[in-house]
Amino acid sequence: MAKQPHLLVEEGDVHETAIIPGDPGRVDRIADLCDDSEVVAQNREYKLVNATYDGVDLTICSTGIGCPSAAIAVEELSRVGVETFVRCGTCGALQPEMEVGDMVVATGAAKEEGTSKRYESANYPAVPDYDVLTGLVDAAEANDEEIHVGPIVSDDAFYNESDEYVENWNDANLLAIEMEAATVFSLARRKGLAAGAICTVDGNLVAGTQKGADSDDELPEKAKDNVERAIRITLNAVTSL
Repeated sequence: MAKQPHLLVEEGDVHETAIIPGDPGRVDRIADLCDDSEVVAQNREYKLVNATYDGVDLTICSTGIGCPSAAIAVEELSRVGVETFVRCGTCGALQPEMEVGDMVVATGAAKEEGTSKRYESANYPAVPDYDVLTGLVDAAEANDEEIHVGPIVSDDAFYNESDEYVENWNDANLLAIEMEAATVFSLARRKGLAAGAICTVDGNLVAGTQKGADSDDELPEKAKDNVERAIRITLNAVTSL
């Protein structure tokens, strides 16, 4: 099989399980917690590292921001051998009791994005694989971590999330909003593969806060700390898949 045009990898370069954060910088944070790691490729928003954690071989690949670039990552990784995708990202809370630094494991994702709709009707569900979902929940509980488990929404327009949208999502009891999970879940299901997602809360849209609003950095300090906790949950979950 030819080298993939965006990820610059071919069959044999990656492992069957991939952790897929959005941020290329988070690839390094995940790799630093592994037993060993090696950079495989880097191009545009995509950085790929192969690593070993607790005896399990895995690939770490950033997807960039949004569903279009995430779809490219899932498409190309699946063509060269990845069978399980675990998104480890950030999200904005949609329920008032949720705080910055909380963690959310998604049981499904509403399709407020356009990419998955190029593959299938919006009526088709965007849901994670059961084993990946329960693996993330079990890994959190085994480490005495409190998490929120429930449906989220994936949206394309970060700067156009109006009060009306937020109110509707809140009324529907969706837990959080992010920008990639719906397409990751949908593509994995269509391909007969597995996917799941855990995200750290970096702001609360109901409370009127947004990441970066009160800091010079993208993420507040509490979210930065809990990103590492989410990474550890993800790594421990991967060992059980």
